[in-house]
Amino acid sequence: MTQDQAKADTFGRRFLFGLVTVISLAFLWMTRRYIMPLLMASILAGLSMPVYEKLLRRTKKRSTVSAATTVVLLLLLIIVPSIILMGIVASQAVEVSESVGPWLQRQADRSDELDAFLAELPGAEKLAPYRGQITAKLAELTGTVGQYAVNALASATKGTASFFLGLFITLYGTFFFLKLGRGTLNRILYYVPLKSEHEDLLVGRFLSVARATLKGTLVIALVQGALGTIGLAIIGISGAVFWGAVIVVLSLIPAVGTSLIWVPVTIYLLAMGRVGAAVFIVIWFAVVVGSVDNILRPILVGKDTEMSDLMVLVSTLGGLATFGMTGLLVGPILAALFDTVWAIYGEVFKSVLPPRQVTAAED
Repeated sequence: MTQDQAKADTFGRRFLFGLVTVISLAFLWMTRRYIMPLLMASILAGLSMPVYEKLLRRTKKRSTVSAATTVVLLLLLIIVPSIILMGIVASQAVEVSESVGPWLQRQADRSDELDAFLAELPGAEKLAPYRGQITAKLAELTGTVGQYAVNALASATKGTASFFLGLFITLYGTFFFLKLGRGTLNRILYYVPLKSEHEDLLVGRFLSVARATLKGTLVIALVQGALGTIGLAIIGISGAVFWGAVIVVLSLIPAVGTSLIWVPVTIYLLAMGRVGAAVFIVIWFAVVVGSVDNILRPILVGKDTEMSDLMVLVSTLGGLATFGMTGLLVGPILAALFDTVWAIYGEVFKSVLPPRQVTAAED
């Protein structure tokens, strides 16, 4: 090859790389609204692959029928019940946000029992002059939280065109990914300039954390939310389903989790003189709800990849703030991929990276 041919070849490669980059960025910008539905479709396809493969054997390798049946099962068993539940939660969120504020104000105006209870607390005399302001802020905070919950759930309960379009893309994408299977993944990985073992590591990490998040985090959170709802309903707390949904989200926070709900509820019950109900809530959440994680996590997660509590907390809250409800799943997956690509980086460049002594405190 002559020098001129080498220059022409280099120019052609650079031009092609630039063209691919520009067109790809333009395509991603054009389809940016549907990236999350397609990501959810890939996750659902990966998680439901065992069901699809069983149906494939039963239907004698009819991929279209098997993929369509799998999508219908996902729709009937998971998606439709979730939409109905979110509608109930949104309705109760409105009731809670509209009722708690006025209730707090009424208690501030006339509750002798509450005064007597607060007077027994340490430092109560210092808070007495600010009682009206505290009550007003609590009412404002409650209204804000309720409104946030309503807004977060509105897209799934008002029947908007964008929601149903996103749902359609997710379901069709799941059907597409199931039907084409490994072939589509291999085509994507072909363009990734990594070793096969590194590509397999990324894909395996993706699916492993998705399973661990669904089985070891979301399922446990849903069970705790359901049990919390039952406990709150037994003692007659208004909007128990809404508070159960809040418990689902809060249970994702390591260490504190559900205590952010049952501790205030216990204080409220004691302030109202309902000592028996307060004792019941403490026992219910400590024994029944609190034991769910210890019992179910080893059974559900098994050998699936786990992350530190700090990484789970940051990625879950970050995903929730960035992507909405889907961020509960997407956030931990991105965190796991972040950890994996840095592990691959360390392996590939270990010959040029300086050696590092790990101390006992870091083990």
